[in-house]
Amino acid sequence: MFAGPPSSLDLADRGEAVETLLEQIPDRPAVFLIETRGGSPYLGRTLLLRRRLRRLLRPETGAGRSLSLRAVAQRVHYWLVGSNLEAGLLLYELASLHFPEDYRARIKLRPPPLLKIILTNPFPRSQITSRLSAAPALYYGPFPTRAAAENFRSRFLDLFQMRRCEEDLVPSPSHPGCIYGEMNLCLRPCQQVVSREEYRTEIERVLDFLRSQGRSLLEVLVAARERLSQECQFEEAARIHRRIQKIEEVLRLRGELAADIERLHGVAVTPAAEPGFVLLWFVIAGCWQAPRRLDCRPEAASGQSLDKRLRELVAGLAPNRPALKRREEHLALLARWFYSSARQGEWVAFESLEAAPYRRLVRAISRLAAPRDAAGVTSSGASQ
Repeated sequence: MFAGPPSSLDLADRGEAVETLLEQIPDRPAVFLIETRGGSPYLGRTLLLRRRLRRLLRPETGAGRSLSLRAVAQRVHYWLVGSNLEAGLLLYELASLHFPEDYRARIKLRPPPLLKIILTNPFPRSQITSRLSAAPALYYGPFPTRAAAENFRSRFLDLFQMRRCEEDLVPSPSHPGCIYGEMNLCLRPCQQVVSREEYRTEIERVLDFLRSQGRSLLEVLVAARERLSQECQFEEAARIHRRIQKIEEVLRLRGELAADIERLHGVAVTPAAEPGFVLLWFVIAGCWQAPRRLDCRPEAASGQSLDKRLRELVAGLAPNRPALKRREEHLALLARWFYSSARQGEWVAFESLEAAPYRRLVRAISRLAAPRDAAGVTSSGASQ
């Protein structure tokens, strides 16, 4: 899905001509695969392809411990890349194809932490997990670390009265309860203070909050604050204002990426390996889609605006939804790229394909497609 046709070099029985063949290979960022005689292939990524291959395919001298594949290498396949996101997705696809037993370990792919609202329990609760299941649940994330997820969960639960205990409740008036019930931070279903239906109503408020990124609470409170201010009930308006501030503080803890994964939509805009082109990597419901290559050279427009070309491209998308295991991996790849300190490209989030922010997309594409000098500075003076 991510890897197009590779460029290849046949090394079998070439002898000393291997060095000459390597001169044909560009010294640029790439993902490569070396087929070997009678063994597993060698898969890697590099910033300088020719130099890396020269080191791997140098003549064996018998001295030193550096790896040399010269005696067994049959063929080299390589894919030039324009960003670390493209390299990461290519490496993932090739590793899962050639090393199905242990590809996660080979590329060090770890599922990111998610906030899970467990809906199969008669009295739903939350937990932090990194696994998806087919059972009814809402998954919110991904977060950069488990500590960040735990912090968001703790502060977010302060806004509601959902239980924090992990036991399978058997409600009874004689249940000892917990400190959160005493602090009025839990509806105390364990002590039958509320019915199952009443507790479920609070859970629906929780789900609406997460699905709407907080708007379900904020919009109501902002409207109430404005009404109270107009009625000169300033003390009550100030109390609601403090509540709004608390909610906004909680929402800041989630970061820019976290969302209900069923509504986790966006597009990563990255440079392509070929100058003048960009790649659009759409994410729909937390799943990566095949990249769309966009020619941004002036002569490629054919009289059409970039906005119109983008609308036609989005209209032609047919979102792919892989199995649960693949969705976990797609979320891991998204979190790895997004939270990386060396992230290349730009992320543009949206709530649905119908509401795609074309103006923001046009600006992001224009920035990434701008000509660069040798130092990586665009013609507008911005460093990428």
